[in-house]
Amino acid sequence: MKILVTGGAGFIGSHLVDELVEKGHEVAVIDNLSTGKKDNLNPNAEFHELDINSDGIVDILKNGNFTHVIHQAAQVRVTRSLEDPVLDATSNIVGSINLLENCRRYGVERFVYGNSGGAMSGNQDNLPMKESHPVSPESPYGVSKHTVEHYLAIYNKLYNLDYVSLRYPNVYGPRQDSSGEGGVVAIFCNKLVNDERPVIFGDGEQTRDFTYVKDVVNATVMALEKGSGEFNISTSRETSVNELYEKLLEISGKNMEPVHGNEREGELRRSVLDNSKAMEGLGWEPIVSLDEGLKLTFDYFNRRKE
Repeated sequence: MKILVTGGAGFIGSHLVDELVEKGHEVAVIDNLSTGKKDNLNPNAEFHELDINSDGIVDILKNGNFTHVIHQAAQVRVTRSLEDPVLDATSNIVGSINLLENCRRYGVERFVYGNSGGAMSGNQDNLPMKESHPVSPESPYGVSKHTVEHYLAIYNKLYNLDYVSLRYPNVYGPRQDSSGEGGVVAIFCNKLVNDERPVIFGDGEQTRDFTYVKDVVNATVMALEKGSGEFNISTSRETSVNELYEKLLEISGKNMEPVHGNEREGELRRSVLDNSKAMEGLGWEPIVSLDEGLKLTFDYFNRRKE
């Protein structure tokens, strides 16, 4: 396959590019490096430093002869979407439409979209959340990520562009940005290796579905050839922030009480996704346990410090 990966210098995107190159695919990357890092780039992938809203997207799709596009580029910070919803919508909605239009024009066969499961579904009473649960975002970010699914369905209906939308949970692992608000595992690891007390917002009993990046990458690669529509990619297990921190304390061998801050606006109380559809429709299942994934991630941050 000839595959274009947007956001391929980012956390999930760079792991994905590594896997695709390893499997022998011809891969090109688009990334504006606003949050992605050059150090993450695979040297065997063609790189274009470009924003997905740029007019330069036309030439890349026109001349690239890509069969598949994996769309990982996004504005991902909930707080930023609250502060600047226009920027959020421009990045996540308009940029995605720009990609879809050029995929339609230049013969892309399949579009794989990296979506956010919890942020767009909002707080739910019936957990774990299935793909059929009502969409009720708590932030502009959740709105913008979900909106693209409507465009995907329309482009499929009008132009026969195959697509899969993968609804990710809280993905964690090596290369995650410890300055990002959603990367709580990376934030905790970075603080612990530097002997600093991390902040837990609210009471710490808010829960998330923490899924290791390698499992998410495997699902995304499978989606290049299998499935259609929307799939939750998750462990289907809830873990509280307090429990997460206790596990990382044990791994680190340290004894530091966290600082408790105010609850953040727009944050979900509970979030866990039902993965049964992905297990059936993609033949995928998560392999890496939370304990194993946290150990791998902590070791990565520890090595970086050294």
